[in-house]
Amino acid sequence: MTTTLASDLRAFDRAHVWHPYASMTEPAPTRVVTGADGCRLEVDGTWVVDGMSSWWAAVHGYRHPVLDRAVVEQVASFSHVMFGGLTHAPAVELARRLVALTPAPLERVFLADSGSVAVEVALKMVLQHQRGTGHPERTRMLTVRGGYHGDTFDCMSVTDPVGGMHTMWRDLLPQQVFADRPPRHDASDAEVAAWADGVRDLAARHAHELAGVVVEPLLQGAGGMHPYPVACLRVLREVADEHGLLLVHDEIATGFGRTGHLFVSELVAPDVLCVGKALTGGYVSLAAVLCTDQVARGVSASESDALMHGPTFMGNPLACAVASASIDLLLERGWQADVRRVGEALTRGLAPLRDFEGVVDVRTLGAVGVVQLDHAIDVAAATDAALAAGVWLRPFRDLVYTMPPYVCDDAALAQLVAGIGEAVRAA
Repeated sequence: MTTTLASDLRAFDRAHVWHPYASMTEPAPTRVVTGADGCRLEVDGTWVVDGMSSWWAAVHGYRHPVLDRAVVEQVASFSHVMFGGLTHAPAVELARRLVALTPAPLERVFLADSGSVAVEVALKMVLQHQRGTGHPERTRMLTVRGGYHGDTFDCMSVTDPVGGMHTMWRDLLPQQVFADRPPRHDASDAEVAAWADGVRDLAARHAHELAGVVVEPLLQGAGGMHPYPVACLRVLREVADEHGLLLVHDEIATGFGRTGHLFVSELVAPDVLCVGKALTGGYVSLAAVLCTDQVARGVSASESDALMHGPTFMGNPLACAVASASIDLLLERGWQADVRRVGEALTRGLAPLRDFEGVVDVRTLGAVGVVQLDHAIDVAAATDAALAAGVWLRPFRDLVYTMPPYVCDDAALAQLVAGIGEAVRAA
C-alpha cells in the first residue's frame, strides 16, 4: 500500500469510522493493517508481533492453511442459510465436537453470533428455567466484582457497576447482586475462606430472588486480568446447588486452552457454559452456549416452551466450518505444549519488570502475561513504544498485558517480552 493511500484511509477513518471504546469527535490515532501472517501483523508497513491475538481470538495466528482451506471449501457449497427450520453439517459437526470436549453434563448447544450475545442467551436461559420450574420471582443474578461479560444491556448489568467499563449505565440496568472480588490466585486458605463466608452469607440473604450465578472462571479478563483460586469456583458451585441456582461460566476469553486448561469448566462443571473468541481461531465471529439437559427441560417447561432467541446468523455455515477446523487443529497441534511454552517464556521474560518503578505486580497464567502499574497508563505512549520495538499491544487502565497466539516461536516471544518492557517504560 502506498503512503498516499494509507494516509487517505486514516483520514476517512478518523472523520467517519467509530472504533470500539473510542470517541468519534476526538478519536485516538489508528494504524493501518495491510497484512497478517503467522503471529505477525503488517502495521503501517512494518511487520510486528501481535501480542493480542486480535483480542484473544487468533490462537493459531493468521493465514493458517488449514483454516483458510476450511473457509474456501465451505464457500464452494454455501456461505449462509437461515437456521430456523433448517440445519446443516457444519453446525451439527461443530456441536458434536463441543459436546465431546466440554464436561459431560453439557449436552445441548445454542449457536450465537458473539460473546455478548452468548451471555445474553445464557442469562435468558437461566431466567426462563426458573420460570419453568415454578420460580418466576427469581430474577436476579449473583456475580462478583471485577467481572466483565460484554457490552449489551444484560451483559453490562453483571459487569462490575462500580469499577467496571459500564458504570455510566448503572442506574438504567437490572440491579444484580455483587459479591466481593475473589482473592488473588496466590491467596491463603484463610483469605479464600473469608471470601467464601461473605459469598455464602450474601447468597443466603438474597436466595429468594436469585436465579443464577455468572462468573468468568479462574481469570477475570477485561475487568482487570485478575486470576483467582479454583477453590472459589467450588464455593460458587456449592452455593448454586444449596439455593437452587444455575451456575453460568463465561469462558469467552478463557476457553480453548488460554489458561492452561482446555476449559476451566473441566475443574468445576457449570450448568451453562459460554464459549467464543478462539472458537473460530479468530476467523469469523461465532459463539456457543452449552447447557445441561436439566436446564433445557426447565426452559421448555415455561409458558413458552421455546427459547425465544434467534440471531439471523445463528449457526452460520462458514463460521461453523472454520470453528470445527480450528478445534481439530488445536487438538492435533498439542495445544498444551504450546501454551506451556508461551507461558514459561512470559513468566521468565516479564519477571525482571517487577523491579521497574511504578510496577506493582507481574502475573502470568497459561498463555497470559500481565504487568500492573500503580497509575493509569499513557496508552498512546505505551503503544508507540511497543510498536517501535516491533510489537502490537493494547494496554488499558493500569495494565500492560499480552495474550499472544499459541504459535509464537521463541524469537517472537523474546521480541514480545522486550516490547512489553518498552511499553512499561513509556507508560
